[in-house]
Amino acid sequence: MRIAIVLFDRFTALDAVGPYETLGRLPGAETVFVAERSGPVRTDTGSLALVADRTLADVPAPDVVVVPGGPGQTPQMENTTLLDWLRAADAGSTWTTSVCTGSLLLAAAGLLEGRRATSHWLALPVLERFGAEPTGQRVVTDGKYVTAAGVSSGIDMGLTLLGRIAGDDHARAVQLMTEYDPQPPYDAGSPDKAPAHLVEALREGSRFTPA
Repeated sequence: MRIAIVLFDRFTALDAVGPYETLGRLPGAETVFVAERSGPVRTDTGSLALVADRTLADVPAPDVVVVPGGPGQTPQMENTTLLDWLRAADAGSTWTTSVCTGSLLLAAAGLLEGRRATSHWLALPVLERFGAEPTGQRVVTDGKYVTAAGVSSGIDMGLTLLGRIAGDDHARAVQLMTEYDPQPPYDAGSPDKAPAHLVEALREGSRFTPA
């Protein structure tokens, strides 16, 4: 099984690394980072890069597609090279997945129309514009499409899919090995729990807020 994790300029690191550290531990699987061009691809901070060893053209038919999000997702919404690759890869994939605003790229490619899906909480209204049915759930599975909410939920998505493919015990073992036992110092990880003034401030500064 080949897992292709898509990279593009200004993606969010944990969106890609979370699934890599969980789903990438699938026995016998090959995980490859792919991009329009091979070489280092900078994250949204600019201070970190991951290396795409293969181009999109090099990996036309992965078994699993993982699309991260991040600020760089916005210009990619009109990147026909990437969108065409997503459609072609999806035609033969066993699973097509995303983290955070990566689901907007799947939606822009026409892959989520009529399907339940999630994204970063600030981006959920955009999913609806593309014909998807947005939910506030952390991980959503609809057929072969598995979408995760914001950033850290990519770890949950990876474990969810790992359990589906390799069985619950293997997924539990990976969770234990990575000691994924979240005990955050604050209970502000969703707009339903965070202080209202923080939610409003983030909404006002979001690139998804209508002009």
